[in-house]
Amino acid sequence: MEPHGTLETPISPFVDLERETWARLSDQMEQPLNLSDIERLRGLGDELDLQEVRDVYLPLSRLLYLYVEGAGATHQATTTFLGEQTSRTPFVIGVAGSVAVGKSTTARVLQEMLRRWPQTPDVQLITTDGFLYPNAELERRGIMHRKGFPESYDRRALLRFVSAVKSGVPEVSTPVYSHLTYDIVPGERNVVRSPQVLIVEGLNVLQPARTRPDGTVGLALSDFFDFSVYVDARTNDIEEWYISRFMRLRSGAFADPASYFHRYSQLTDEEARETAHGIWKRINEPNLKENVLPTRGRAQLVLRKSADHSVRRMLLRKI
Repeated sequence: MEPHGTLETPISPFVDLERETWARLSDQMEQPLNLSDIERLRGLGDELDLQEVRDVYLPLSRLLYLYVEGAGATHQATTTFLGEQTSRTPFVIGVAGSVAVGKSTTARVLQEMLRRWPQTPDVQLITTDGFLYPNAELERRGIMHRKGFPESYDRRALLRFVSAVKSGVPEVSTPVYSHLTYDIVPGERNVVRSPQVLIVEGLNVLQPARTRPDGTVGLALSDFFDFSVYVDARTNDIEEWYISRFMRLRSGAFADPASYFHRYSQLTDEEARETAHGIWKRINEPNLKENVLPTRGRAQLVLRKSADHSVRRMLLRKI
């Protein structure tokens, strides 16, 4: 594995499991998804298949279900202590990782799998893209070239949103982001209504709290998470996945005249590869190394992918 940090030191806060060992943790359970489900959930460039779902995501959904039940027991203990019945708040899961690593697919699969468990039929998913500042604001601040970096997000609004959900507010809304126009859609909102489980997916969801000018430390988004997943892979592999996805998008989303990236649709293979490589080196790789990758050790679970996109190892935080 690439020497990204200290997760593999002999004394580690993680239990390191090979895929075969992990898969056996749910070998008596029925596979809940079919090929049609896989096609619907798979992201562009991801190699998700039924075997991956059975070996990787079925055990993970079982683990998360047990965590949700454990949170329910803790809630009941709290109400017993208080001597009054309080409403149970949503179980919140954070999913982090690089651009092009497949975290969106992971989040969608988890949503679908958890919905199949009898006690958690209402699982909602939001991405932090909706909390990016509008392009006009990024231009005003002179950081359009740093879109996706922590400073390009309305962090206060994101914290207020997750805090409201975790506080039991019955209806909370988020801005809507369009990947076609590469911008926030004016006047549109996504509404989250008291889910049993909420999945929050994004590049920087495991960022630590900021230190204020007076030396005090504020809240981190992850302070509101009940569980968190980091989708990991070698940086060189992620770069290749990013470039391959970019090249496929020329005849997909980029071909739409309304696309912000329509100018890339007519590039030759050589030009497209060179352009994608340049974007990766200028923006995505620095953001990964400076901001995203350092948060990996904050996750409860790290899913490590090999070059073929399959998850081969799992690092589960000890309790």
